[in-house]
Amino acid sequence: MLKTDVFEQLKKAMKEKDVLAKGVLTLLKSALDLAEKEKGEALSSEEEMAIINREVKQTNQALEGAQTAGRADLIEKEEAKLVLLKSFLPKQLTEEEIAEKLVAAGVIKGMNMGEAMKIAKPLLTGQAEGAVISKVVKGLI
Repeated sequence: MLKTDVFEQLKKAMKEKDVLAKGVLTLLKSALDLAEKEKGEALSSEEEMAIINREVKQTNQALEGAQTAGRADLIEKEEAKLVLLKSFLPKQLTEEEIAEKLVAAGVIKGMNMGEAMKIAKPLLTGQAEGAVISKVVKGLI
């Protein structure tokens, strides 16, 4: 389970006095614990990936805000958070690999965007970011 990995890395960060990693991992563990508590049972790996993807998306938004404001200190911090969060995700697919999977799953030219995304989202959860999936789907349909 991913939650166990997060907890182990959190303990390691605490021992090493890594403030940034400790903060990120604490937030991630809290998000996983809360979702598990709300569900009333252990989370599936897809649900855990969804939570991590949400955290990655929020960190990307914070990074964009820091870049807009020209805050080098915050940019560095947000980039370090992204590296740590993405370490829990499986290897991200390239656009070519995404396109191959989508074509194999039945996404064809002339298909409605909504129908194509209904196929793409469950197929590629945790393997690619939503924005990249949307871009590839638009290129295929």
